[in-house]
Amino acid sequence: MSSRPKIFTWHVHGSYLYYLSQANFDIYLPVDETRSTGYIGRGPTFPFGGNVYEIPLEDIPKASFDCILYQNSRNYLTDQYTALTQEQLQLPRIYLEHDPPQEHPTDTKHIVDDPDVLLVHVTHYNKLMWDNNRTPNTVIPHGVTVPPDVHYTGQLEKGIVVVNNLAQRGRRLGLDIYQELARQVPLDLVGLEAEAAGGLGEVLHPVLPAFIAQYRFYFHPIRYTSLGLALLEAMMLGLPVVGLATTELATVIRNGHSGFIDTDINCLAEKMQWLLRRPEQAARMGEEGRKVAMRSFNIERFAKDWEKVVSNVMSGRLNGLNNEGFPIGSGDRSGSPIISNP
Repeated sequence: MSSRPKIFTWHVHGSYLYYLSQANFDIYLPVDETRSTGYIGRGPTFPFGGNVYEIPLEDIPKASFDCILYQNSRNYLTDQYTALTQEQLQLPRIYLEHDPPQEHPTDTKHIVDDPDVLLVHVTHYNKLMWDNNRTPNTVIPHGVTVPPDVHYTGQLEKGIVVVNNLAQRGRRLGLDIYQELARQVPLDLVGLEAEAAGGLGEVLHPVLPAFIAQYRFYFHPIRYTSLGLALLEAMMLGLPVVGLATTELATVIRNGHSGFIDTDINCLAEKMQWLLRRPEQAARMGEEGRKVAMRSFNIERFAKDWEKVVSNVMSGRLNGLNNEGFPIGSGDRSGSPIISNP
């Protein structure tokens, strides 16, 4: 029998769940009869390993877990009370907050206000912006992987955008920015329901790296979000990134070094054209971004951070996070520019 911690959680963000499963945990995902939202279990898209289990709702009361992981407000406000027993509700608890506050950028109180729950943010920007109440909180920066046999070619003289449901999610995710720049620069859009915004459609996660590696650059049009996993995967492949100098991305990309960021849309269009005209410089810039991703967002660091956090929470250590060995941040942002701005 496995001695790994047994974590009960819901299938909320498939990509993140897949990367979380690379840590030394057994993960249990509830399923209902219709495999409704949040209760789809492993799902058909991601190549989960043998440490990810489906558990029917009726079997949950008889099961033994070590930690409960909430990933959205529904999990915390509703799902836990319908899925778990009173005894299970007393287990160590973690709330993983995937997003920055949306109601108001600085004055929104998080729904968790509990000194016995650990609140985990995915970026320092998110932690900064949320009012975390009395809840102990920390940051675990993302970690990603890409297939070792897939490499950047940049042969397509286009940029690639990866956003799910862009037409539906609108301005916050940069629909207007994408549409404006697509009139000036050749851009392809992929993601769930991308066709509604004039895109190509969905490209499933297992084949996405090989698909985007052909493009000259990766464009991130989002105004206000966490640091996208697809963006980090693109960096790890070696695509140079062009994006808005907002949220956590402003701490990751250095202009003229590992990509281009700005708040001037016209400036971004000029940088895209520059990359299209200069494939060798684009490749050099992408290689610098790849080094950043390998150093700061590798899956080994991510898994160790999560293993440490879960171990601490299971031991009842929630306060004095930095002194208790909780992760305090992502990697090295130093270094001197080697590529001049165009």
